[in-house]
Amino acid sequence: MDAATTLMPIPVAERFFAGPFEGSERAQQVIDRVTTYLNGELAALAREHRIDHESSVDRALLQHVWKRSHELGFYGMTLPEAMGGLGLSVLDHVLIKEAIYATGSPFAPHVFGELSGPPRVGALARIATPHQMQHFILPVARAEKAICFALTEAQAGSDAGAVQTHAVLEGDHYVINGRKRFISGSPFADFAVLVASTATDPEQREVSAFFVDLHAPGVRVESGYKTLAGQSSTGDIVFENHRISTAQRIGEPGRGLALALGRITVNRLLHCPSMVGLATVALRDARDYALQRRQFGRAIGQFQAIQHMLADMATELAAARALMIHTARQLDAGMDGRAESSMTKLFCSETAFSVADRAVQIHGGEGIVQGRRVEFLFRMLRMYRVLTGTSEIQKNTIAKELLGDMRPDAGPPHRESNTGDKK
Repeated sequence: MDAATTLMPIPVAERFFAGPFEGSERAQQVIDRVTTYLNGELAALAREHRIDHESSVDRALLQHVWKRSHELGFYGMTLPEAMGGLGLSVLDHVLIKEAIYATGSPFAPHVFGELSGPPRVGALARIATPHQMQHFILPVARAEKAICFALTEAQAGSDAGAVQTHAVLEGDHYVINGRKRFISGSPFADFAVLVASTATDPEQREVSAFFVDLHAPGVRVESGYKTLAGQSSTGDIVFENHRISTAQRIGEPGRGLALALGRITVNRLLHCPSMVGLATVALRDARDYALQRRQFGRAIGQFQAIQHMLADMATELAAARALMIHTARQLDAGMDGRAESSMTKLFCSETAFSVADRAVQIHGGEGIVQGRRVEFLFRMLRMYRVLTGTSEIQKNTIAKELLGDMRPDAGPPHRESNTGDKK
């Protein structure tokens, strides 16, 4: 393992995309504080425990990071202000998240609980019952418990409504059977927001949402596989006659898919700063390597072939970042952003992977050695072309917004104002 490359912090003051800061003064202050935390205290913690991007961090260490981040005001910053969050605009959220990932820290997903914390429950607070707030949402917001979102199944990926996990109503309880697949954060989660079918007719689609306790009888997490990126932070959740109270249902029966997809426009955009931040790390690593690596008596950065690759990487990444910021501003202005959010996710994921690909090329043989950060970034950014809606699904959404309903009697496509809860 090349620990120097894997864990080397990014200087806080360095910005590839120089110019006036696009967000609020408060966002800039948060970025200064959180990057100092990541490059200082958490970088030291990573060195002490030999943690890199491919490490499976144990629950005790993650709990320490969650609680410390909560003490510093980072862990719950994405929550509504009524729950102690900052009430961030979409633009400020995007810029803070980009800065977090651009540090290159292996703890980046855990500082504000992206995999298993407040971002998973913040939108549910407005419809949760007092019981659900007390037992499921507030413990997560306080960094006492972790939660995951369980939607995907072997036969229900892009077709989210095709879930086969079934919750059968028996009196004042539901009995749940089924298997959820590729659930991020499940190996270290205490709870899950479960999306399951409650239809009594096999020909109907009725999908409901529930809070479930992953430590209760009849449910287990199987995490014996790793994804392309190498970590084992993903697992399956298996339900075998798992009984839960009707009090654990979120909202009305049949509203589960709406809850799952209700903020999909915003959520698609909010995955983009991760990609842009990680691609920035890949570009920075490629540039630094081009300045240090010598061939034929000079640094390889002096060769035009390398210069052109770096120029293309920087230009394309700047374009992806600009589109991301533009879409965030549209959403903050109340505009409908379904097409724009899908365009941004499509372009950012494809561009970020292309940047990582050329970063590996610039590193040559060193770039294909496991342990080099660019090799990890290549695999991680390849995954983003599939995660949170494949590139093909994004194109479907864009085309639908452009063409509208293709039935002969349908009118022209129209745009609606965005409330933050559009599919």
